[in-house]
Amino acid sequence: MANFSSDLAILGGGLAGSLIALAMNRYRPDLRILLVEQEDRLGGDHVWSFFETDVAPAHRDLVEPLIARRWSGYEVHFPGHSRLLSTPYASVTSERLDALVRAALGANALLTGAQVAEASPDRVALADGRTIAAGAVIDARGIRGLPHMTGGWQKFLGRMLRLSVPHGLERPVVMDARVDQLDGYRFVYCLPFSPREVFVEDTYYSDDPRLDLPVLRKRVGDYADAMGWHIDSVTYEETGVLPVIAGGDFEKFWNSAPDPGVARAGTRAALVNPMTSYSFPDAVRFAMHLTTLDNLSGVSLGRRSHSWAANHWRGGRFYRMLTRMLFGAARPEERRAVLERFYTLPEGLIERFYAGRPGLADMARVLAGKPPVPVGAAMASLAGRGYPLAPLGRAGDLR
Repeated sequence: MANFSSDLAILGGGLAGSLIALAMNRYRPDLRILLVEQEDRLGGDHVWSFFETDVAPAHRDLVEPLIARRWSGYEVHFPGHSRLLSTPYASVTSERLDALVRAALGANALLTGAQVAEASPDRVALADGRTIAAGAVIDARGIRGLPHMTGGWQKFLGRMLRLSVPHGLERPVVMDARVDQLDGYRFVYCLPFSPREVFVEDTYYSDDPRLDLPVLRKRVGDYADAMGWHIDSVTYEETGVLPVIAGGDFEKFWNSAPDPGVARAGTRAALVNPMTSYSFPDAVRFAMHLTTLDNLSGVSLGRRSHSWAANHWRGGRFYRMLTRMLFGAARPEERRAVLERFYTLPEGLIERFYAGRPGLADMARVLAGKPPVPVGAAMASLAGRGYPLAPLGRAGDLR
């Protein structure tokens, strides 16, 4: 006999899994859900940010309670120009995510400190020998890599700095690329959470997934010094290495899982923007989609999640092409020019780009004009030549 039972067992209490749990709790109260997380706290140590235009009006009731801070616009800075954009910007913290999910679900629908040993479409075996019988299982745990896909990496170290005097920022700086270009395209990202508290993240579009944490911590400190900020304390730190996808074989990726019939969500289903590694809009859309399904049996949910993820993969062709150009045509120190040109484009186009909804005219506008990389190198990268692309995963990374 199983130790636990539910209509829907959600594996992984990160962003994707927590959004599914919140959406089901709100819109499908008829279902018994169980959210399973291997850590004691949901969400890990993360700040997720998004443009408010990324979220459809019908989905904002799900997202609104999660917002820890919002701003009326944001800035970008490059050597050649700076720009203030008016798109509202918002951030969700893991601390707030954890508190809201716990309050919404209650203790009976949450199982923390539980490591999954094996999952099938309707059953979960935990490492301690306990089992979960479920009408359906969806796997939203993170993964170490994306087998059968190629590209590069977006990697970062972020620190929440408490300052001795106000920092003077009125809005986020989504990209400050006036810094030295090291290890690929480098920029610094700043979120002003209060007058004397700012989250500073040192970010790289790199061919190499390795993080040298002492070096990155020093660079965050050097950036603060250059801004004239005196750090009283560091109250929080997060790191990440996210895939930037240039190509691959989606079906081989999906079938490399121990049980391809298990439904998946989040990065485990490759539901990210291929070029930006940006997952928030897709996590919201997929969570809300699941609430509309009539048949939530394990087998049916597995097929539905595969269909949704395969469609997302097909829709990402344009972004994967841009990733190939960024990593394959531009030398690492030249990648900044690609993003600098992008931020001269119309604000509406930029909004649709980040939301994953570019139209044909948008795509043509992104590619029009003099390219910021050599034409020959750009054409070679599209033909599969150019600079080598880093492998994003190996068989077994979906374990």
